[in-house]
Amino acid sequence: MTNPTDPTTTSDAAPETAAAGAGAPPAPHPAPKPGPKPGPRPGPHPRPADTPVVPTLVPHGDPHKFGRIDSEGVVWLRTGDGEREIGSWQAGSIEDGLAHFARKFDDLATEVEILEERLAARSGDPRKAQTAAKHLLDALPTAAVIGDVAALEERLTVIVGSADEVADSIKAEREKARSTAIARKEELATEAEQIGAESTQWKVAGDRLRAILDEWKTIKGVDRKTDDTLWKRYAKARDAFNRRRGAHFAELDRERAGAKARKEELITRAEELSGSTDWGPTSARFRELLTEWKAAGRAPRDADDALWQRFKAAQDVFFSARNAATSERDNEFAANAAAKTALLDDAEKTIDPTSDLEAARRDFRSFRDKWDEVGKVPREQMSSLEGRARALEKRLRDAEDAQWQRTDPEAQARAAQFADRAAQLEDQARKADERGKAKDAAKLREQAAQWKEWADAAASAIADR
Repeated sequence: MTNPTDPTTTSDAAPETAAAGAGAPPAPHPAPKPGPKPGPRPGPHPRPADTPVVPTLVPHGDPHKFGRIDSEGVVWLRTGDGEREIGSWQAGSIEDGLAHFARKFDDLATEVEILEERLAARSGDPRKAQTAAKHLLDALPTAAVIGDVAALEERLTVIVGSADEVADSIKAEREKARSTAIARKEELATEAEQIGAESTQWKVAGDRLRAILDEWKTIKGVDRKTDDTLWKRYAKARDAFNRRRGAHFAELDRERAGAKARKEELITRAEELSGSTDWGPTSARFRELLTEWKAAGRAPRDADDALWQRFKAAQDVFFSARNAATSERDNEFAANAAAKTALLDDAEKTIDPTSDLEAARRDFRSFRDKWDEVGKVPREQMSSLEGRARALEKRLRDAEDAQWQRTDPEAQARAAQFADRAAQLEDQARKADERGKAKDAAKLREQAAQWKEWADAAASAIADR
């Protein structure tokens, strides 16, 4: 069987010449091998005759239909133009000879089918297939085969006629694919350049540059010169991004080193304050240190947690001691509140300024001395306890004010003056009557009555106090 990929191989080697030797046994011939099965076929590719190039299996069929061997051993091929002598057969029976030349036709048909498959699948170079088909087509008039040679000739003619269009179509498709690939790499290079120049999202941008590279590797069909130019753009953008990212993290490392030094200073100060018992001011200072700690920024990741634990430990020493002292103070204040409550309960029952003001004064002074000796109480109870004490003191002061108003000498003097004036006016009225001045006497009596009314009102006010 001839190599279908070699266009210089002819199919008309003359096995029949060997077979024509006198009395020589026939040479063994392998059984015909089936050609490759047709694969997926693209749409028809018109040629001048508008006949699609598709693989067509043409079995040799009945060799008696396409040829014969006469009694002299001459082998004849039947064609549309008549019979043509193609060789001789002397190695066996006529049937064996017909089968032999039919198998040679099958071998030739297989070569044609392979060329059709390649052209239909658009694999390889269509013009190489065209050259091979021309070679077979040129050799077909002298081929020593028995079969439907006219059908093979038609198929080879279709291959030769359509190969150019298939080649042009493949070229156009490749050019389109090349343009698409270039456009996509242009987009990826432009995106990479934007990332390299602007992005500060280091993790996301770095992942995207790697994804661009992965996609870049899958894009084929770009000519080397263009691909090198685009690759240099991507590589330059990636290098620019890596430099900016490196500079950023270098600066970040410097900042974190500074933050570490600053936090170590704050730890030293916190440890110095941890033994203080000046609870209020030291608590405020610790709050200031915590604010400074947050403003210092993050130290290197492997050191920041350890630094915080040291700072927190110093805080805990101080605040644990403060809490213990506060708890002791709270217990003392609670006892003071209970003592003051007992004092108030007793004072509110025993101090009665309405019955004995002097005794009430003595008892209240004793109550106030004991109250002051007791000391501080919890903040939440201070207001209610002080309110009760003030209420008790107010009762005493109200009683003192009432007593003073009842014994006020100025008020009594004013009441006496009113009465004396009324008496004087009565005496003047009586003398006016004696002198016969009744009108003046009446006016004086009216004035005397008014002053007497005022004197009675003043005396009543003093009595009601």
